[in-house]
This record gives sequence, structure tokens and C-alpha cells, in this order.
Amino acid sequence: VQLRESGGGWVQAGGSLRLSCAATRDVFVSKVMAWYRQAPGKQREERELVAQISKLGTTNYADSVKGRFTISKDSAKSTLYLQMNSLEPEDTAVYYCYANPMGIGYQRYDYWGQGTQVTVSS
Repeated sequence: VQLRESGGGWVQAGGSLRLSCAATRDVFVSKVMAWYRQAPGKQREERELVAQISKLGTTNYADSVKGRFTISKDSAKSTLYLQMNSLEPEDTAVYYCYANPMGIGYQRYDYWGQGTQVTVSS
């Protein structure tokens, strides 16, 4: 398993969670790593890109999470993180860790984790 997520769970609105994604070293050095989420009732093709981080550390966020979520990585541990603060019920989803040595959009090179459930209650 190249990507393994942990840290999901249940939290009340306004709370925080930190997701972790342990990667094998060869995947961790990918051009891009990211977090996607799939909301209830949505199909795989409708997964939303939440946050991404380049090999050099450049980050980008979906407008819906800017100012609340922070993506980071620890090279010594080959681990990707997503710190989620001020959580809202709309953040409820299965969160997936993603990596691609070529960049987002090169589907044949995609790596996906198994997903971790995040549930935010109002």
C-alpha cells in the first residue's frame, strides 16, 4: 500500500481534526501530493480537490477551505498532513490522500489512499 490515511472521525461543528497520510518513499517524492474528498451521494468522478502541495512546498486550496485547512508534509516521516479547523457540516466526506509523480491530471500515474471518513455534526 503506497498511501495510508488515518485521523478521520466524528467532530462537532467548529472543531478540528488532523488527517495523516503515510507514504512509501518512492511515492512521497512525487511532483504533487494532495487531499481530495468525496461527499455523501457523490460519485468517484466528483471528488473535490481540497488542497495540494508540490514537491517544493507550494500549496493551493479550494476556496471552500481557504483559511481553515492547512496542508503540510514531513519529509523525514514521508507523511502528508491536513490540519482542518473550524469544521462545518459541509466538510463531511471521505477524504483521500493522492499523489502523482507527473502532476494532477496524469491519471495513469495516480496513487490513491483507501480514504478516511470525516463526519461533522451541527
